[in-house]
Amino acid sequence: MEPTKEMEEKIGRLQIMEQSLQNILIQKQTLQNQIIEIDSALEELKRTDGNAYKLIGPIMVLSKKKELEDELTSKKEVISLRIKSIEKQEKNIKDKITEIQSVIMQELKKDEKRQ
Repeated sequence: MEPTKEMEEKIGRLQIMEQSLQNILIQKQTLQNQIIEIDSALEELKRTDGNAYKLIGPIMVLSKKKELEDELTSKKEVISLRIKSIEKQEKNIKDKITEIQSVIMQELKKDEKRQ
């Protein structure tokens, strides 16, 4: 038995949701990597005295240690908030995927019983 138009639409929605989930997971991983880099930079700053260098484009600029720490800490907080937001989106999409999969499976079982 061929899938109905409605079933094809549900399968299409499921595929789009799964693709969205993949995109969100990639974003999350990128942000988590940035957190790791920031933590590493903060650890390195602990080992320096009053000044350090930071990259601004292709140029290294001498900066005060405290200013760099504040800047990195602030950036880390912003990224952490973005990760939390992405995790909420991830959960919502996973829930929708589970729901659509369940509906599709129920419809497939009904079709099997009819045959």
